[in-house]
Amino acid sequence: MATIDNAYQYYLNTYGHTAVSRYDTHKKSELRSVYTRMLKVNKDSPLYKIKRSEDVPRFLIDIKENARHIKNVVASLSDGEGLENSFQKKVAVSSDDGIVTASYVGGSSDDSALQNFDLEVRQLAAPQTNLGNFLKDQALDIPPGDYSFNLFTTANSYEFQYTVKKDDNNLSVLNKLSRLINNSRIELSAEVISDESGQSALKIASKQTGIRDEEDHLFDISPTTSSGSIQAMDILGFNQVSTPAVNSSFLINGKEHSSYANTFTINNMFELTLKGISPDNAPAKIGFKTSIDAVADNIQELVDAYNGFIQTGERYSTNQLGNQLLHDLKDVSRSYVNDLESVGLLIGETGAISIDRDLLSDALETDKPAETFSVLNAFKNSLLIKADNASINPIKYIDKTIVTYKRPGFNFISPYSSSLYAGLMLDHYC
Repeated sequence: MATIDNAYQYYLNTYGHTAVSRYDTHKKSELRSVYTRMLKVNKDSPLYKIKRSEDVPRFLIDIKENARHIKNVVASLSDGEGLENSFQKKVAVSSDDGIVTASYVGGSSDDSALQNFDLEVRQLAAPQTNLGNFLKDQALDIPPGDYSFNLFTTANSYEFQYTVKKDDNNLSVLNKLSRLINNSRIELSAEVISDESGQSALKIASKQTGIRDEEDHLFDISPTTSSGSIQAMDILGFNQVSTPAVNSSFLINGKEHSSYANTFTINNMFELTLKGISPDNAPAKIGFKTSIDAVADNIQELVDAYNGFIQTGERYSTNQLGNQLLHDLKDVSRSYVNDLESVGLLIGETGAISIDRDLLSDALETDKPAETFSVLNAFKNSLLIKADNASINPIKYIDKTIVTYKRPGFNFISPYSSSLYAGLMLDHYC
């Protein structure tokens, strides 16, 4: 189980924070197709053993995640119809990313829809925060015993119980309460705040920002009815609201608006994230980049995904794991080397690609830009095929000891191997 635990830990630490995009959702037919392809690969593959190494599950996870990223980028570039539209997806831009960032999330069928506007941020959305009393770390102000308190959110209610022991001190009690709340997996986070005088307090914050008009709070904490719990809460004091939740407030072309969160969409076209308060009479301008800049940015996104895959192969090439992956990826770019360089995509010695925007601009501003887009789409489609195959069968990129080949025409699917392809978890017997 140790190898599986390490693999899970690596996945959570490396990719657990990755945002899920709309391209990570699929229809039943698409999932069925992926499953069928996995079974076919498994059915036709020989019986093999995998060398024990902590790098193997990590390498497989990196392959799967890099392949997923490439497939999502290609999917985002394939929303439009035709060669040109694949790379002419609109790119939103903000004149002041320190105040608000903008991204394009979809088109509006209404030609009169708001496409360029001024935005002035007056207030950021904020969570509710409770801050308890500061207590001396090494003292023990709460008598040993069992205590409890109630926590009410807008959707649920909870009762928490904790014990104070004779060998506890205030700091250990606060840490115990922080773990109790964080491990409960409710939409709150708790931490112990310390000052320079050797005192600490418990701080609890909601993960949600903003609040509805009919609500007084996002969460409420109160002791249970026992006199000991009431006394303990008076000492700890984390039932006190130090900062109430507030909504964001902003002006769009001078008209006031608000939102529960700092990230929201406008006209189903722009996704905006508020970052700071606007200076007086200095709104940020939201709009679209020029056509050439938009194409360059979209190509850069595809190139970055490809280069990230190359870097993964290089990282594991020192122990021979990534050599086959590097070979396959370099084959994709080298098969188009002359065509790609003619449109400004330069391939380096390692196989990584850099973009010469001047050459790209010249290639797009000719009388026949379709030829440029044809090259770019051919490269994009080849990269998609390679990423798709890698995500279905990442095991092909690691060294294996062949035990026996299956008898042609009499093959059966091995459930264990199928789960290996899907979950990429390796035990000590691989």
